[in-house]
Amino acid sequence: MNHLKTIFDWPPVWTLAGIGLIFGLDQIWSLQNHPLPGAVVILAGGLLMMVAAAQMLALRTTVNPRGQPAVLVTNGVFRLSRNPIYLGDALVLLGVVVWLGAPLGLCVVAGFVAVITQRFILAEELRLHARFGDDFAHWRSRVRRWI
Repeated sequence: MNHLKTIFDWPPVWTLAGIGLIFGLDQIWSLQNHPLPGAVVILAGGLLMMVAAAQMLALRTTVNPRGQPAVLVTNGVFRLSRNPIYLGDALVLLGVVVWLGAPLGLCVVAGFVAVITQRFILAEELRLHARFGDDFAHWRSRVRRWI
């Protein structure tokens, strides 16, 4: 079972599962779809993820949520959110909700935020605090967890 966790318990898998769930909920209750605004939100989320990952990789720190960080990234998009990659994932989900006109999908977005916070962010914050101490505490006091 632990092997399955290492394969399936990753943020991108949760995002893909959320997209599938939104498509399913769209079959239950759907309003008018809005493909263009939905696509804009999806693209914004994808761009945010790419920019954040590029910043982390440029500083040679891990993007692996279970990895040990080498550097505390606090500039660029990390001035706006402590978790811009996860925020990008949530925006992708929100974009799918808008595109499809699936109001029940908003519950999926909220659930995603809760799951990612509990399964990944809290542990990441403990590792960051242990590794960077006061620097992390200062950044945490200035920048919100999500937005």
